[in-house]
Amino acid sequence: MYLPKRVRIVEVGPRDGLQNEPGAMLSAALKANLIDRLAAAGLCNIEAAAFVHPKWVPQMANSAEVLRLITRHSHVNYSALTPNMQGLERALQAGVNEVAVFGAASESFSQRNTNCSIAEGLARFEPVAKAALAAGLRVRGYVSAVVDCPYEGAVAPTKVAEVSDALMQMGCYEVSLGDTIGTATPGRTMAMLEAVTNYVAVEYLAGHCHDTYGQALTNIFAMLQAGVASFDSSVAGLGGCPYAKGASGNVATEDLVYMLNGLGIDTGVQLDRLVKVGQDVSDLLGRVNGAKVGIACKA
Repeated sequence: MYLPKRVRIVEVGPRDGLQNEPGAMLSAALKANLIDRLAAAGLCNIEAAAFVHPKWVPQMANSAEVLRLITRHSHVNYSALTPNMQGLERALQAGVNEVAVFGAASESFSQRNTNCSIAEGLARFEPVAKAALAAGLRVRGYVSAVVDCPYEGAVAPTKVAEVSDALMQMGCYEVSLGDTIGTATPGRTMAMLEAVTNYVAVEYLAGHCHDTYGQALTNIFAMLQAGVASFDSSVAGLGGCPYAKGASGNVATEDLVYMLNGLGIDTGVQLDRLVKVGQDVSDLLGRVNGAKVGIACKA
């Protein structure tokens, strides 16, 4: 059985997690403290902000201040979501290391999420990626709804492959494949991955698994065996999907690290420190900790 010796974890709790937490209007100081503590726990890739219109995502309105308040570490990569040129300009001013652009594999999801078609969205992101690369930033791509769409149902794996390829052609160094509503199973995940790797080599792919049906870790294990060595996760399982009723957050970083530790795979993350961060942010938000490891350690 092939398994990578090391896995790169992209911590998305401060952005993707908090953005989708109802009422998570945290101050810039509290967000900066969360990011600093995640870095102190050993996470070297942190999605810290989103430069989007505050009308649509009010939780991210203080992103520039958050990035000003964090304690910067040269070994930590701080990234931000930038859907347009205005967002990119603000991200550059805030001093991010990396920006992310996102597409969808479903036309209905694209229309609901970005108010444009898949093709229109990709055309919109192309100049953003080009300008970011010219400014010396790395660009990461996201594809949403890679297995199922909350409006259309099953998504064709070939469509996921086409969108992933388009993002790579823009200059993305990696494409994160998102099971946005958490309905994937290992078999369907592997069918999707097989189609995508006909266009994009597996070393340029990452997994973004939600845990709505409790399948996130099993899907990650399947992707590990296929050679994927980069995964998104969210401390305490923060987040969800506002476009899919009942969709829970990303796989909890604590649970992912615990599983990888058990497989002898290096992550560089100190699990005990991470568990404390997850417990504290859950208490701060008045929510149940979404990490099973966090709950077990507290019991």
